[in-house]
Amino acid sequence: MQNLNVHLVQSPLHWEDPERNLSMFEEKLSEIDTSPDLIVLPEMFTTGFTMIPHNLAEPMEGRTMQWMQEKAQMLDCVITGSIIIRDDGKYYNRLVWMQPDGQYHCYDKKHLFTYAGENKHYSPGTGKLIVELKGWKIMPVICYDMRFPAWCRNSYDEDTGFAYDAMLNVANWPGSRSHAWRVLLMARAIENQSFVIGLNRVGEDGNNIAYSGDSAIIDPRGENLSDIMPGREASETVIMPRCQLDSFRDTFRAWVDWDAFELKSHPAPGAGSQ
Repeated sequence: MQNLNVHLVQSPLHWEDPERNLSMFEEKLSEIDTSPDLIVLPEMFTTGFTMIPHNLAEPMEGRTMQWMQEKAQMLDCVITGSIIIRDDGKYYNRLVWMQPDGQYHCYDKKHLFTYAGENKHYSPGTGKLIVELKGWKIMPVICYDMRFPAWCRNSYDEDTGFAYDAMLNVANWPGSRSHAWRVLLMARAIENQSFVIGLNRVGEDGNNIAYSGDSAIIDPRGENLSDIMPGREASETVIMPRCQLDSFRDTFRAWVDWDAFELKSHPAPGAGSQ
C-alpha cells in the first residue's frame, strides 16, 4: 500500500459567482509545486453556501464538471469538492470525485442543514459513496454530515477488510462553531480508526457569516498532520502514511470490539464520465 499525497485548498469564495471562483481556483491549482494524488476544494466551491439553487445550479454536463475534468487530466490527479447540481428537476449539494481519466463518482449530501433552511431548497442524498485511490478506500461526506456518527461509521468485514481508510469532509463550517468542527474531526478519526480529511473555507459569505477554515488531516490517533493555520487563505500538500494506519490498526485492535449494526441506505448516484 502506498502513501497518499493530499492537497488542501483553504480558500475564501466569491459569493454566488461561479466564473470568478473557477478563475480563482484555476490560478491556485496552477501554483501547486508538488505532485498530489488528490486535490480537495470546499463545499459549494463555485458559489458559497447559498440557498438560491434555482439561479445557480448546473446540469451534470455543465461548465464546472468540464472544468474539473480538464484540471484533473492536466494535473494527473483526482479533484473533489461539492457543487450545486440540478438533476431530474431537483437540486443537490453534490460532491464530485473527478478522476484524471474523465471518470467520476458522486455523493449527495445526506444531512441537510435545516438551521439554515438547506432542506427547503435541496434534496437529500440517500446513499454512501466509497471510492478507491492508490489502494486507499475513501468515504466522502459533506459538512453537516459529520455530526452524525452512525452515518460516518466505519466497519470491518473478514473478507473485504475495513469499509474505509479515510473519511473526507468538504465544508462551509462557520467560525462560530469552529470548536465543534475541530473536535468532530478528531472524534471521527479516533472512533473509526481511520484518517479524516477536513477541508473548510475561510472568509465571509454574502450572509455576513465568517469562516475560520481550520482545515486539517487527522490521523487515527487524533493528531493533526496539517500545518495550515486557521483563518488564513492557504494551500498545502500533506502526506498520509499508509504504514502508520496499518500499524495502528494491527497493534490497537479496538475495531475487533466494534458494535455491529446496519444502517439502511440506498446506493449513491452512479459513476459516469465526461
